[in-house]
Amino acid sequence: MTSIEKINLARAMASFTEAWSPRIIADINDCQVKLARLHGPFVWHHHEAEDELFLVIKGSLRMLIRDGGERGERGEREIRLEEGECIRIPRGVEHMPIADEECHVLLVEPASTRNTGNIISDRSKAAQRLQALPAPPRAAPQLDRSPTPPDCPRLP
Repeated sequence: MTSIEKINLARAMASFTEAWSPRIIADINDCQVKLARLHGPFVWHHHEAEDELFLVIKGSLRMLIRDGGERGERGEREIRLEEGECIRIPRGVEHMPIADEECHVLLVEPASTRNTGNIISDRSKAAQRLQALPAPPRAAPQLDRSPTPPDCPRLP
C-alpha cells in the first residue's frame, strides 16, 4: 500500500541549498512535482515534448520568453512572477528563468523533462529525489487547566 504523507514545503526547501538543482518531492501519474532554489540567470532553452509549470513560493522570478508574442511577431518578452503566482511554459517555447535574488519555486513537469531542455551544458542536471525529512519537533503536551466538574474527585 502506498504511504500518504503531507509535505511541508518550507522544511523540504530548507533541506538543500544548491541553486538550479531541483528536488523531486512527489510523482503524479507521468509527472513529477519538484522544488528548486533559483538564483541568477539560467540558460535559454526549450522542451520539445514537455510543458512546464513554475509556481513561485518565495521571492520573485523573471521569465524571459521568445515566442510569437501577443501580435505574432518573433520577439523576446519578460513576464514577472511574484509569490503565489505561476506560469505554464508550453512545449517548444524558448525561455530563460532569471532570479535576481534567491527564489523558491515548485515545478510540475513530466518525469522525462531535463532541466535544460534541448541544451546540454554544465547546468544540465537530473533531478534528485528529496530524502526523507526528519519529523518536526513535537510540542510538549499541555496540561488541562479546565475546571474540574463537581462530581469528579480533584487530584493533588
